[in-house]
Amino acid sequence: MTILSRIGYGFVPENARSAVNIIAAAEGSGIPTAWTVMPALGRDTLTLFAAAAVKTTRIKLGTAIVPAFTRHPLAMATQLMSLEDLAPGRFRLGIGTAHQRTMIPAYGFPFEKPLTQLREYLQVLGPLLKQGEVQFEGDFYRVNAKIAYATGTPLMISTLRENAFELAGEMTEGAITWLCPISYLENVGKPAMATGAAKSGRQTPPLLAHVLVSPNSDRDAVVTAARKMLGYYAEAIFYQRMFEAAGFPLGPNREIPDALIDTLVLSGDAAAIAAGLEERLCRGPEELLLSLVPGDDTAADEKQIFSILSRL
Repeated sequence: MTILSRIGYGFVPENARSAVNIIAAAEGSGIPTAWTVMPALGRDTLTLFAAAAVKTTRIKLGTAIVPAFTRHPLAMATQLMSLEDLAPGRFRLGIGTAHQRTMIPAYGFPFEKPLTQLREYLQVLGPLLKQGEVQFEGDFYRVNAKIAYATGTPLMISTLRENAFELAGEMTEGAITWLCPISYLENVGKPAMATGAAKSGRQTPPLLAHVLVSPNSDRDAVVTAARKMLGYYAEAIFYQRMFEAAGFPLGPNREIPDALIDTLVLSGDAAAIAAGLEERLCRGPEELLLSLVPGDDTAADEKQIFSILSRL
């Protein structure tokens, strides 16, 4: 198995048309999966994927993630039927709770028990995707439904803390991480997934690790850009706790330590990036999800990364 076969490229769409072009370019470079990141009020990923499906032929299309609570699990299942009609077997559905600070002001949802609600969401959506029908009564969802057919779409969730990794191991086809140091995945994520899988008497599903990349050899510039990008996450208490649990506590004013950037970001020439990817794959994750550190010319950096990946 080649390194490239275990790598996907993730991005936040600027608009639907450019996103389809990026996915087509990724396919042309041999990248096996394109992942799109959907903010709570971002462009709808599944609609975008319908366009990408008919413009491409092989690349898998993954959501990392769709904020689950923005739509009922039945609605999600009906959307997936249409997508699977267009490109059977090419979709990977990643869902998650999204961020409290965006969900509550925008949608006015209760957010006291997001992981409990996500568990119920999986209890509804999982059987719909696998068997085409479900009967369920919980605190958040009450469903008795049968859809036209079971799509079989792999269902994954976003994971940050131990309980989420355990839930992924217990009930899903994989865990999608975001900004988690590789040592944290080794020491916390993987073991928690194994614990969850054991509860259900199943094999531990794949772990997909997020890696920031930049083709820029000016490390100081990369660190500056990465620190600016990470500033948003450093303001969120749940990321602060994860960074601390991983051994990279933020400074007194939520300063981001250089050591955290060093473990999250791969930069430099093709050889350096290839070596870094291989090293991370040897430490437990089955796949990597790459996303760019914002630079002066995103399109040029993206083209350069695709070129590097195509030679792996």
